Amino acid sequence: MAKALVVFSTRTGETKDIAELIAEGLRMQGADATVVPASAVKKEADLEGYDAYLFGSATYHGEMMQSMKTMLFLAEKANLEGKVGGSFGAFGWSGEAPGRIYETMKNIFKMNMVRGPLMLKSSSLGGGVQMAQDYGKETARKII
Repeated sequence: MAKALVVFSTRTGETKDIAELIAEGLRMQGADATVVPASAVKKEADLEGYDAYLFGSATYHGEMMQSMKTMLFLAEKANLEGKVGGSFGAFGWSGEAPGRIYETMKNIFKMNMVRGPLMLKSSSLGGGVQMAQDYGKETARKII
C-alpha cells in the first residue's frame, strides 16, 4: 500500500485540521496516511519509508512556524529527491509559509510536487474541507 506522511506546524489548530483533511483524501484514494506534528520528527529515520510527503505550516508574522523550519533542515538530509510532495497551511493575512515550503521541497529537495501549495484561511470556510480532501486525493493518485 502506498504511504504518505503529513507533517504540520500549527499555532491555533487550523493547520492541524487541514492536515487531517488531507489525510482523509489520501485514505479515500486507498493510500495509508500518517499525520504528525513537525516537533515529532526528531531524526532522518522518522522520514523514511513513505512514498509521499506533505508539509504544512501556519503563517505567523509572515513566517512559517519554527518547528517546521527545524524539520525542513532535518528533511534536507533525508534524501527525498524524486518523492512526491505537497505543501499546505492556514493563514490570517499573508500566507507565505505554504509557498516557501513548496519552493524548498521543489527546488532544494528536488521532489516531484503536486500542483501549487494549498493555502486556506480555514478548513471550515469557502469549501476548505473539499479543497483539502482533494489535495490529498491528488497526491494519492501520484503514488498509487
